[in-house]
Amino acid sequence: MRAALIIPALNEEASIEATLDEVPTELYEQILVVDNGSSDRTFQVALSRGVTVLSEPRRGYGNACLCGLAALSKDIDVVVFMDADGSDVPLEAERLLAPIVAGHSDVVLGSRTLGDAEVGSLNTHQRTGNVIATLLIRLFWRYHYTDLGPFRALRLSSLRELKMSDSNYGWTIEMQINAIRAGLRIAEVPVSYRRRRAGCSKVSGSVCGSFSAGVKILWTVVRLRLTHW
Repeated sequence: MRAALIIPALNEEASIEATLDEVPTELYEQILVVDNGSSDRTFQVALSRGVTVLSEPRRGYGNACLCGLAALSKDIDVVVFMDADGSDVPLEAERLLAPIVAGHSDVVLGSRTLGDAEVGSLNTHQRTGNVIATLLIRLFWRYHYTDLGPFRALRLSSLRELKMSDSNYGWTIEMQINAIRAGLRIAEVPVSYRRRRAGCSKVSGSVCGSFSAGVKILWTVVRLRLTHW
């Protein structure tokens, strides 16, 4: 299968070079870094590593992902999403791709809680938010997820069924809920998780960021519960 990698990035000048150096380029037909309006040299540093770098000035994780999807070649079969801060282990993308290549799954999520999370990589409010969000999904849609981690792979044809629209922090949970609603074959595989290489997380690195993300995730659950395709 022909795979592409999309890496949203916002002010990751200090980490994006090392992250890209770990990417197993032989796995991918396309590697896209989407600069989400950075005020530092994220764009230039990523470009120097020989990958395609896109600019999406509209802030929001979902906007960056949608920008990357719009730039995919027509012959791509599978898309992998990964963070730019070095917390994910790029070589473990093979774990995500294997169930799809074998024909067993349409959506494969990297679970940090099932895998090996480095001490300090997941703080208390991240773990608490994960528990609450996955519990709500289990309550409303009768499906048990273990994580809302960003490292994930999907058949591109399946992703198009999900009608993704969230522009910000609700992107990951919208994808997971819509995958259930669409009847897709979902799998979770254990992945490693590390402390970010440098800088501060836009979500977990501040009380304001964590609160905003939490509110958006909960609102996304409520919105999707009240709407029908």
